[in-house]
Amino acid sequence: MWLKSLWIIALTALPVLGADWNPRLAADYLDAREKAWFAWPNATRTEGGPCISCHTGIGYLMVRPELRRALKESQATSWEKGLMDGIRTRVDITDPLKFSKTLGASPRGARFVSAESIFAALFLTLENPAAPETQRAFDRMWSLQIQDGKDKGAWQWLVTFGDPSSDDDATFYGASLAALAVGSTPAEYRKRPEVREHVAMLAAYFEAERQNQPLFDRLALLWASAKLPGILPDAARKSLIEETRGKQQADGGWTMASLGPWKEHPEATPAQGSSSYATGFAAIALQKAGVKPSDPAMARALAWLRSNQDRQGGYWAEDSMNKKYEADTMPAQFTRDAATSFAALALLEAGDKNK
Repeated sequence: MWLKSLWIIALTALPVLGADWNPRLAADYLDAREKAWFAWPNATRTEGGPCISCHTGIGYLMVRPELRRALKESQATSWEKGLMDGIRTRVDITDPLKFSKTLGASPRGARFVSAESIFAALFLTLENPAAPETQRAFDRMWSLQIQDGKDKGAWQWLVTFGDPSSDDDATFYGASLAALAVGSTPAEYRKRPEVREHVAMLAAYFEAERQNQPLFDRLALLWASAKLPGILPDAARKSLIEETRGKQQADGGWTMASLGPWKEHPEATPAQGSSSYATGFAAIALQKAGVKPSDPAMARALAWLRSNQDRQGGYWAEDSMNKKYEADTMPAQFTRDAATSFAALALLEAGDKNK
C-alpha cells in the first residue's frame, strides 16, 4: 500500500505531459488587457495613441499575430492596429516633448523616445520591411545609439516598473531587442556599410557587458543571436544554453531568481517555485536558439507551461517581482501580461496549437 502511495506522489510531482492549453482564452485575455491599456489615462499620454509598454505592449505585438494564425483569424485586432498606428505617427519623433508633453517633460523623456525607437524598428520590420516608415524607424534608432562611454553601442532604456525589463540596469535587454530588430531586416539592408558600422558598435557593447548581466538579459541576447548570429560567439551561445539548462527546476520550470541576479525587492510578494514569466521567456529563447521541442528539458518546460494556464482566465499567473500592487489595479497585472505573452509564444513556437 505504501508503495502505491509513493507512486501516486511521484506521478503528481511530474509535469502533466498531456495537459492542454487554450490559445483562444490566451488571446481573449491579452485583447482585454490591451483594451484596458487603451483606456488607462497613464497609457494615453503619447502622441498618436497609447505607448508601447515593455510589460504589456511588446509581448502583445510579438504573440498576437502568432495567435491569430493559430486561431485562423483573418485580420489583426483593433488593438494591434491601434498600437501600430501610434508607432507610425511617432516614427520620426526624436524630441521628447513632441513624443509626449507629460512624459517628455520628465527627466526620463529621452529614455521613452529611445526605447520606442527600438520598438518601432522591430515591429515595423516584422510587419513590412520594405515600407518607407520602416526605413525611417531604423534611421531614428541608429541616430539615438549611444556613441561613447560605458554603454557605447546601446541605447537609453526605460526606467518605469522595474525588473526584469524596465529598470535602470536593463540597458542590455533593450539593446538585445534592437539586435532582434536588425536581425529581422532583409540581408541587403544589413550589408550596408553604415548599418554594419552600427552593428559592430552594438556587438562590441555586448562583448564588453555580457558577463555582467542577469541571465534574463543574456537570454534576450541569445534570442536575438538567432537572427543576428555575429553578436554572440558560438562558444558563448552553447555555454549560455547549458547554463540555462542547469537552472531548470525538477518540475520543468524556471524560477525568476534563477534568471538573476537581481536587486533586493523587500516590498514584493515572496516568490514560490517555478515562474510563468521565467519559464515562458527561457523556453522561447532556447527554442529560438535551436533547442527542439522534443529535447527532454524543453519537453518538460512546455509541459509545465501547458499545465499552468489558468483554465478560466486564459492567463499565466505572475506577481510583480518589485512590489505588491493593490489588487485589481492596472499595474497589478503587468507582470501577468508579460508572462502570458511569453508562455503562449513559447508554446506556439513549439507548434503547440491546441484549441
